[in-house]
Amino acid sequence: MFRFIPGVILTFLTLLLLSACSMSKEYREIMTVNGSVSVDSAGAFLTHEHLLVDFIGADSISDDRWNRDEVIKKMLPFLLEAKEAGCRTFVDCTPDFLGRDVLLLQELSKRSGVNILTNTGFYGAVDNKFIPGFAFDETAEELSERWIDEWKNGIGGTGIKPGFVKIGVNGDNLSEMHAKLISAAAKAHLHTGLVIASHTGPSILAFEQIAILEKEGVSPDAFIWVHAQAEKDSNKRIEAAHRGAWVSLDGLSDDNISDYVRMIKELKEENLLHRVLLSHDAGWFDPAKPDGGEVRGFTTLFKKLVPALLNDGFSQEDIHLLLEQNPAKAFEIKVRLPNS
Repeated sequence: MFRFIPGVILTFLTLLLLSACSMSKEYREIMTVNGSVSVDSAGAFLTHEHLLVDFIGADSISDDRWNRDEVIKKMLPFLLEAKEAGCRTFVDCTPDFLGRDVLLLQELSKRSGVNILTNTGFYGAVDNKFIPGFAFDETAEELSERWIDEWKNGIGGTGIKPGFVKIGVNGDNLSEMHAKLISAAAKAHLHTGLVIASHTGPSILAFEQIAILEKEGVSPDAFIWVHAQAEKDSNKRIEAAHRGAWVSLDGLSDDNISDYVRMIKELKEENLLHRVLLSHDAGWFDPAKPDGGEVRGFTTLFKKLVPALLNDGFSQEDIHLLLEQNPAKAFEIKVRLPNS
């Protein structure tokens, strides 16, 4: 008769249990220009930056307005500097018809070793200067189908997929066009799980967009209020965060460190630190300017804001939440439904 040794049985059962847990563990991902990356390996994020932006307008823009090699030569050192400071994942927020060049981003990602996310969507701020003519005639459903196709099949035949939806709005209230953009973004989210980052600014537009998302059956958790630092009333940021939106404080510079410490502290005091995203909105190689113009780097967050927060009583766990956990959760590919 074959006799099992008790220790062998225990080892066998342990391995079986670990294997079952491993198989059942859900894979959570973000989508970079080089493909899917686990949120657990994404590291520290910069959630709103630009490597290239072309302001000529949707009716005149074309890829031949810049030389990729020249852009890489100028911008790669800034990306490597950010990596050395601590950045592992870089969210490039330049939308289509404003200088989005996914092959450029892919090459910069490969050379730097930094994950880079690009986007789908249309940018309606600056009074629709960067929206292509056909978008005015198409319905929200038709616009969303374009963005869903980029998710399913890649952008422009490159196979590179977007990691989020980027739109932009402005004005005292949402125009018909801008309401259509957020509606299209909501429909795209429900088919892709891509988070919606909307250039917004003051809170009235943020809450109008959240209302449209909820009407479309999308949770505020799928909405990033971009440039929330522009809102003067801190209670509005608190209210949006309480409702589940992501509050993006993304205009950080060497000159406003104390303002950012104050805004972040206000949200922490309301137990809302888990809804905050941070970045610089820096970079900006402009092909219309000699040598791309003056570029602002991406290290202030790591080198100046983090020490300032630690000096003000924030913990290392708080910093980990702000720089790694929050953005990983925000940009995770996941359909977010109300009350889910």
